[in-house]
Amino acid sequence: MNASLAQASALNRFGLGARPGDLEAAHDPRGGLLRQITPEAARLPDHGLPDSAAYLREELALLRELRRGRQTDAASNDAAARRTVTNGRGRLRQAVARELDVRYRHAATTPHGFAERLVRFWSNHFAISADKRAAALYAAPMEREAVRPHVFGRFADLLLAVEQHPGMLRYLDNVRSVGEGSPLAQRAAARRKLGLNENLAREILELHTLGVDGGYGQTDVTELARALTGWGTALPRDFERDGEIERAFVFREAAHEAGARRVLGRRYGESGVRQGEAILHDLAVHPATARHVSRKLAAHFVADDPPPALVERMTQAWLRSGGALTAVYRALIDSEEAWSPHARKFRTPDDLILAALRAAGTTAPIATLHPLLTLLGQPPFTARSPAGFPDDATPWAGADALYKRVQVAQRLSALAPEARPDPLAIARGALGARLDADTATAVRRAESARAGLAVLFASPAFQWRS
Repeated sequence: MNASLAQASALNRFGLGARPGDLEAAHDPRGGLLRQITPEAARLPDHGLPDSAAYLREELALLRELRRGRQTDAASNDAAARRTVTNGRGRLRQAVARELDVRYRHAATTPHGFAERLVRFWSNHFAISADKRAAALYAAPMEREAVRPHVFGRFADLLLAVEQHPGMLRYLDNVRSVGEGSPLAQRAAARRKLGLNENLAREILELHTLGVDGGYGQTDVTELARALTGWGTALPRDFERDGEIERAFVFREAAHEAGARRVLGRRYGESGVRQGEAILHDLAVHPATARHVSRKLAAHFVADDPPPALVERMTQAWLRSGGALTAVYRALIDSEEAWSPHARKFRTPDDLILAALRAAGTTAPIATLHPLLTLLGQPPFTARSPAGFPDDATPWAGADALYKRVQVAQRLSALAPEARPDPLAIARGALGARLDADTATAVRRAESARAGLAVLFASPAFQWRS
């Protein structure tokens, strides 16, 4: 690949899209990506966003007010109680909107597009869906608290941080998982039946680590689920007893199924929370995990069907380093296959909208972006499946989907700053050597600057990350 094409690929296929002036400054494409392999590049600027423990306190306070309001309403039809609950719900909705607003403004402006793309990859790999009410408040905080700090660390640390986050524990119902022989289950036996929930364990094995063909069986799922019993979140009584809770994650010994576990043929005799942590550590460095996740990374950055040699190289880097993600990223960047002129990825809706904002050198509030993402089928943190949003072209490139992209391109063109839409200059700044003659001609001949931008954003050249 020649230098001009490599510059465009570094910013578009590896990153989130070129901003004005980025291509002129990108003289060392590979080096530029390697320089982003640092924790600072994935860090979100401090916007004073609350941590999950603070959100949990707010949520629990709302539940208390809701119960109190119902009691008061039943006795005296107290309108003040209803207002308190309504205001509390409004605060939580505003908190979610603020989280998303900060996330999208940062992605539209950061110079570290490769690092930010990795954050989004891992957030989708460990997908939780905000359409499940119990997890809705914690989807964006999970990315901020569990994903970002570990993007350039070891996969074992990333895996543990995600699986112990209240977003994941609530989304996959582990907060309700109780060991069949645990003290809590025995005490509750006369009143209600408490039992094992295997959702989290199954998705850890099938999606987060080994993969569906990773060699595990139902017994492994059940044994891992038993090891994870007791992993939950703080309850109202925890705040009442201990005051400030530093972590939203809480291990409840009384709900844990005691005893040794056997997963993938290995015995785990650790007690308490350490048992599940030990299993996750071994899963993180398992050869099936290395291959499964390396292939997903290669498919995300290079092609829907990535070159087997590239996947093998990344897998070996994973195994040699004990799951050091920086070693895997370096293997990706250093591979010739990753820079092939034929390597390309169809932009997901999220990719497309961010690339357009970055090309135009602008941002927009989430209130503006959310309807566009919803129209295109990718509302933030709403994958509706633990598998996350699809990462291949097929679900996003149908006739109806392409028609909607044309509609969204027109709306995105209106977001460019009034002072600057020279659409051909924006096209050159966004695509560089990837700007083909047909696209350039169509942009130049558009009846207005805004129309030229719409043509650019709807063009095949802009739809693909190449």
